[in-house]
This record gives sequence, C-alpha cells and structure tokens, in this order.
Amino acid sequence: MVFSNQSKLEVMRHTTAHVLAQAVKRLYGASAVKLGIGPVIADGFYYDMALEKPLTPEDLAAIEQVMAAIVRENLPILRKVVSREEALAWFEEQGETFKLEIIRDLPEDVELTVYEQGEFADLCRGPHVSSTGEVGAFKLLHTSGAYWRGDAANVMLQRIYGTAFGSVEELEAHLAFIEEAKKRDHRKLGKDLDLFMFSEEAPGMPFFLPQGMIIRNELEGFARELQQKRGYEEVRTPLMMNNRVWEQSGHWDHYKDNMYFTQVDDVKFALKPMNCPGHMLIFKNSLHSYRELPIRISEFGQVHRHEMSGALNGMMRVRTFCQDDAHLFVLPEQIGEEIGQIIDLIHHVYDVLGFAYTVELSTRPDDKLGTDELWDQAEQALQNVLDQRGIPYQINEGDGAFYGPKIDFHILDSLKRSWQCGTIQLDFQMPDKFDLAYVGEDGRKHRPVVIHRALYGSMERFIGMLTEHFAGAFPLWLAPTQVMILPVSEHQAAYAYQVKQLLSHAGVRAEVDARQEKLGYRLREAQLRKAPYVFVVGDREMQAGEASVRARGATQGTVWNVEEIAAQLASDIRDRKR
Repeated sequence: MVFSNQSKLEVMRHTTAHVLAQAVKRLYGASAVKLGIGPVIADGFYYDMALEKPLTPEDLAAIEQVMAAIVRENLPILRKVVSREEALAWFEEQGETFKLEIIRDLPEDVELTVYEQGEFADLCRGPHVSSTGEVGAFKLLHTSGAYWRGDAANVMLQRIYGTAFGSVEELEAHLAFIEEAKKRDHRKLGKDLDLFMFSEEAPGMPFFLPQGMIIRNELEGFARELQQKRGYEEVRTPLMMNNRVWEQSGHWDHYKDNMYFTQVDDVKFALKPMNCPGHMLIFKNSLHSYRELPIRISEFGQVHRHEMSGALNGMMRVRTFCQDDAHLFVLPEQIGEEIGQIIDLIHHVYDVLGFAYTVELSTRPDDKLGTDELWDQAEQALQNVLDQRGIPYQINEGDGAFYGPKIDFHILDSLKRSWQCGTIQLDFQMPDKFDLAYVGEDGRKHRPVVIHRALYGSMERFIGMLTEHFAGAFPLWLAPTQVMILPVSEHQAAYAYQVKQLLSHAGVRAEVDARQEKLGYRLREAQLRKAPYVFVVGDREMQAGEASVRARGATQGTVWNVEEIAAQLASDIRDRKR
C-alpha cells in the first residue's frame, strides 16, 4: 500500500478510528449511530458520532472488546471510488446525515472514495492498512462533547478519543506518560498549591493568588534585572486605544475577529491584542538621532484576545495574558549584533531554568504585508545570524508573523513536550506604517528596523508550563514558600517564629506551621506544599540556635546553625540555583 507522505503509524491510527466506528455500530446497532469524522491527531485519533446513550468508562471497555474482535477477524480493507450519486444514495440509505452533509459541501470534481471492512463502510480519503489485523495495540482514553464542525449552532456529538501504537510496550509507555501528565496538570496543581484560580465571572481570565503572584514577580524580576543590564528601558502602554491605531498597524485586518471593542464618546476603541503599536507611538513621540540607536524598550503588557470558549485550557489558552514584550529600534547594520545578543539573553534565561530548546525559522505567511524583496532581506538576515552562530534550526514555512519572519524557541519540558515561548521577529513593515524615522549621519530622515522580542511569551502560559515541568516543586528561588518551619510542640513555637524572622531578614520566604497536630501529619502537609526545605525545631535545636534541615524529597534531616543555613539559602536564591 502507498502511504503518501504519512507515516505508517498515522495510517494505522486512522484505520483504528474506523475500527472504533465499526465496533460502536456493532454494539449499539447501525441505525442508532450517526458518524461524523474520525481523524488522526497528535498521539492518537478520535471519532465524533451521534449516539443517544451517553458513553461511560465501562462502555469504552465494552467497545474495546468489540474492536479487538474486529482486529482478530482480520477483515480486508477495500478502497472503492464512487460517484457522487452513488455516495449520496448509499449514505442516505444508511441514514448517515453528517456524511451526506460532507458530500454535498464538497466540490463537484472531487474524487469520492469509500473504505469497506466487513459490514462497515465509511466515506474517507484514506489511506488505510490492508486489513484490520494490521491494527496494533490500542486504547480508548475518554469521551467529550464536540459540536458538529466546531460550530456551537450545530448539534453536540460525542467524541471518543483513543490512541494506538505498533506494540504493547509502546502503548504502555504512552499510557504511563499520560498518567504522569495528569499528575502534573497545572490546573490541579494550581488549585492544590493556591497559585491561581478561574471564575465563571471572567471565563478564560486567570486570577493570580498570593502564592502564584510570587512566582510571577520572581520571573518578571529576573527578566527586568537582565534587561536593565543590557540597556532596555521599561514602559507601560494603555490597555485600550482608538481603533484607527489597529487599522494603521494591520492588526485590524488580521486580528479583528479575536479583538474586544467598545465605544468611547461615540468613537470605536479596542483592547490591545498586542503591545507593538503602543511602542511604535512611544518611539514616534520624539525625534531620534542615529547616535541613539539601538533604542530598546520593554513592557510586561496585558493583552486581550477573544478565544472560543471550547478552546480555553487553563493557563495555556486564555483570553487575557501578559506578554513580556520588547521592541528594539535599530539601524539596518545593527540587526545581526542585536539579534545575536537577544539569542544570548534567551539562552541564559532558559539555562537558569534548566531547559533544553530547539529553534525554528518561520517564514512569510500567505497574508504577509510588504514586498517579496523586503521579506527576502528579512528572512536572510535571521538566517545569517543562526548560520554564523552555528545554531541548528528547522525551517517552518509560512508561519511567520504578518509583518515579518521570526525565530521561535521551543522549550522541551521534563515530559519532552515542546512549548513555543521565546521569539525574535524582524519587522520592516510597521516602521513604514507608523512613519517612524531617525535622523541619519547625513542629516536626513531614515526608517529604523524594528525587532520584536519575547523571553517567556505569555506569562500565564509560561507559568502553567513551569508548574507542569516542575510538578509544582519549583526551584528554591521561584518557590512561593521556600522554607516550612515545624516546631515539634507548642513549647518551641516562639523559637520557630524567631527562626522565621531571621530567614525573612536574609531574604528567604518562610512559614511556620505551629498547629496542634502531630509532627508526622505536619511533615506530610509540608511535603504536599512542595516547599524546598523543611526546618524541624525541638528543644535541642532551640537551645543550640539550630534547626534540623530536611531538603525536599529527603527522608532525614541535617542539623544546621540557623544563621549559617539562612546565609547559605540566601546565597543560593541570589544565584538562582536549581
């Protein structure tokens, strides 16, 4: 069988989706099930279908048994080219209303194919394996609701998710990965650790709680410290601006469906989806000489983008988030050096956090602004920097911003998942749209080039990713509570608070748990809080000015002089040791 450009694994998973649909029809009756679509997705597949019975985990187990029987039957899978009339007649006879809708919406000249396996047939482009016996190890994972064609105006279908691999060993390894990912789910950990919350009063808009705000402030402080040393100046721009700004920048044409609008004095305003236009206005606010460039301005700017409710996903997909934006206004001859310095900055940040990363060069999209000549120049400039530095990268065709190409940095977390965070974007378009200029050595006005840059990207998304990466056990410098102090009994409570005060003066965040509970219980509670250190203080420690210091994950403590351990922890925090 020819698999085109698809991997054999994807083809096998696509076939498994058909086996799933066949099994559901066998189990509940062909007339009781109306099929939607069943595509392959990352790490698996799903099938949408209309079924009166709401499916339970027990039902999924029963469906799996029927699927296993279909695999054992080793049914040949036959591809048939059919005319539009034949397809309409057959699926109408079967009562497959969703398939009929798909066929009617297809262009007249599209070749229609049906794949048959035993009593089951499905409209599908394919390809598939040659028989059901070639399906490997599979598992149905869970169900969810899904609007037909993703439109909330349409009927809600049941979506069955599954995965399949070539061997039982691969499947078991993937299922173990899923279980580990569940334990690390930032939504659960965020609630358990009091980091952030969500409310129906503001869907998709996170509330940072005090513990989560500490993490955010530490990350922002880290970035500010690095940027100040590198000549960045911090600014703040309005959350809302006149709509003509967004029309001028080009964001109106590309983002209007995802923007929020309001009327102010009968004039249309928009909440900003990006910080860029505000920074263009700041640069334009005064006349600049070539001697001043590069000018580097940064902002932790809150932006708003309307996401469909079904797309919202904890901190990973929200409707408002903070972008750690910076825009560098440079001379053309400064492009290479400035981009190189940004790469070094991003590398340093990720190195401190312990992240490996990969790099992509994203090129012009179909809806680009500007001429091909300018895009050639911009793409070549980015490629030259990467090549000169010997940085491995992949080309991501067509995924650049509408105003320029970009270098994207993809972090690999502890579960080897990839997250696109940092970015460097080269822009020849927006300076022209805002008529930006500097006075050159020749006394004439010239256009600067703009470099857009982010280290974390979305602060919300980055914190969600960090929470899952560290499973809530943040490094010492990031941990909201760095030390939990546990007096053995109420007799040492006053001493415990003295230790807390000493740690606080040294710059260490500490809390005391002096509840009238057994020490073992409070130790387990401290472990659930995931504090990097637990200090236990009894009579002996109180008399000697010491504490029994237990590092996170350790089963035994080591006795330290309190002043010495405070100085050591303060040093580790300043050095941002992991």
